[in-house]
Amino acid sequence: MGIRKARQEDTQAIASLLAQMEHPTAENLVAERLIQLINHPDHEIIVFELEEQVRAFMSIHFLPQIAYSGDFAMVSYFAVDHNLRSQGLGREMEEHCVQLAKERKCSRIELHSSIRRVDAHRFYLRQGYVEFPKYFSKKLI
Repeated sequence: MGIRKARQEDTQAIASLLAQMEHPTAENLVAERLIQLINHPDHEIIVFELEEQVRAFMSIHFLPQIAYSGDFAMVSYFAVDHNLRSQGLGREMEEHCVQLAKERKCSRIELHSSIRRVDAHRFYLRQGYVEFPKYFSKKLI
């Protein structure tokens, strides 16, 4: 089938993909967040469906900027099933994200990737991303 918007029934598949990225997340939390985000005007969750199974997903936030004329898109999660990596699914998903960002008049796309995900870094560089060092995070919980 290809790329489509996520639906509530994708909960289990998305939870499984998150676990592959070392983000083991309870299905009930994923289900809650899908309810919250699927219809949010500044958020898009897309999946790649292959042979009637979700094989990849991406979560994209659209954020207005006070100092720039264009908004920016923030990819918060992007996972491709580890058995299907390097087969073009990720490229199609990323290109779809670019199209969504352009439609929203975004001036850029940002994402964060764990230092351990070297193959993902190569993918992002091939897709035209530039690495910006220094990222700070403060845990609140």
